Amino acid sequence: MNRAILRKLGGGRGEWRLLRKNLCSGGAPEASTAAADSNQPNNHEAENKHSFTGNVKPYDIAIVGGGMVGMALACSLATMPLTKHLNVAIVDSNPALGGKLRIKKEDPPDARVSAVTPATISFFKDVGAWQYVQQHRHAFYDKMQVWDYTGLGYTKYDARDVNKEALGCVVENKVLHSSLLSCIEDTDFQKTIYPSRLTSMSLYASPSSLGSDSLSSKETFYGRGQIAKLDLSDGSSLYAKLVVGADGSKSQVRELAGFKTTRWNYSQNAVICTVEHSVENTCAWQRFLPTGPIALLPMGDKFSNIVWTMNPKESVDHKSMNEKDFVRGVNHALDYGYGPHPESSLLGGAHMFSWLRGNVASSADEAFEIPPKVVKLVSARMAFRLSLLHANDYASKRTVLIGDAAHTVHPLAGQGVNLGFGDAFALSRIINEGIAVGTDIGEVLLLKKYEAERKVSNVSMMAVLDGFHKAYSVDFGPLNILRAAAFHAAHHISPLKRSIISFASGEQRLPLFS
Repeated sequence: MNRAILRKLGGGRGEWRLLRKNLCSGGAPEASTAAADSNQPNNHEAENKHSFTGNVKPYDIAIVGGGMVGMALACSLATMPLTKHLNVAIVDSNPALGGKLRIKKEDPPDARVSAVTPATISFFKDVGAWQYVQQHRHAFYDKMQVWDYTGLGYTKYDARDVNKEALGCVVENKVLHSSLLSCIEDTDFQKTIYPSRLTSMSLYASPSSLGSDSLSSKETFYGRGQIAKLDLSDGSSLYAKLVVGADGSKSQVRELAGFKTTRWNYSQNAVICTVEHSVENTCAWQRFLPTGPIALLPMGDKFSNIVWTMNPKESVDHKSMNEKDFVRGVNHALDYGYGPHPESSLLGGAHMFSWLRGNVASSADEAFEIPPKVVKLVSARMAFRLSLLHANDYASKRTVLIGDAAHTVHPLAGQGVNLGFGDAFALSRIINEGIAVGTDIGEVLLLKKYEAERKVSNVSMMAVLDGFHKAYSVDFGPLNILRAAAFHAAHHISPLKRSIISFASGEQRLPLFS
């Protein structure tokens, strides 16, 4: 016999219903939505009527993917006045969703981190998740230095330039995910976890549109039109008004729903790891090298995260080389390797742009600095392929994409997950607004409002990052001079610098004069 296992996570008020299939039996879980009866005729109407006459509770929203972005959407829905009463299913086979993830302070830092922007931090505070982030390792940074391997230019950004306390905060992904889980535990939000994988998805006519004379409250839940049916790998099925694809760059929802994409590979890999210094690092550093950028991001407790872009062969070599050689290579790449340190001006550049600096006075803080030396490797080295992907559409009938399912970007500015969090907040807000005026939450016209809003932000950021990548993919004398001039412009022209910082902080203004 199949069993539904009810479990509370960490004593929170919100109950997570874990729907599991008994491995000794062949049926679907009792507490899950009734799967289609294999003895029924193979037509939509018969299957639909069978499913809705069973003892099944329908869902308003099915979120496929319970990672950071999917859980951020659930948290946001749980805190908005008109969405907190929705009944939501979360489909994800990650066992971390089935039990409280214990993160110990003495645990070594993980190599997978995110540099969250002030806009993302505000979102986490609004949904109540930031208080949990603060209980674990995290590191704010208020300065960032970016420079060119040619030694011809550099720029420095300071949070004070835009009257902010910080440019961002580096947090381990497991901490962000755990904080969102902890946040939603403390709500009465109706959510059900299906620890399974999506295998197929289709649209069915709802019972009222089939002309049924005696509809139960469950059947009238959907009203007229269509509903989405999801079949899972454990044999269970569920129905929802809206399916949200939050299942990453290899999204099954995107593929099953037939969303077309634009994509290309960068012929580059990123090697990531965590390193240790002898002193505290409080600045974010990024240097453009001939094969791609290397970033050094502060993590707190004298740890930093490395994101080093290089060609695939080099990534294999750097993953396999011994620790001593790797540490030496990192310090070489962040110091004199590939070229000299930049001077404070280029062809009189400091004076050339001084008239646009406004009332900002020059200071020693603007001088070029050398990053703190790496003394130790403290995590495994990981490598992954870099690519760009963008869904031509984010929304269709009963289906919408968020996060990496809709777009993946080059990691050189660490913006990927911030774009995903922006998607989650925007979608929850638009669903809330739709409910306020009585709109079906799966209606494509409503979902297209989300798409129109987020495409502007996502495409503009993708264009900027892709442009940076292409500009630094060529080592050519005149182009090097132009890149150096751009660095000096960003360093010395105050309105441009403020606009760049605001754009990177999530305020979504293009890096133009403001």
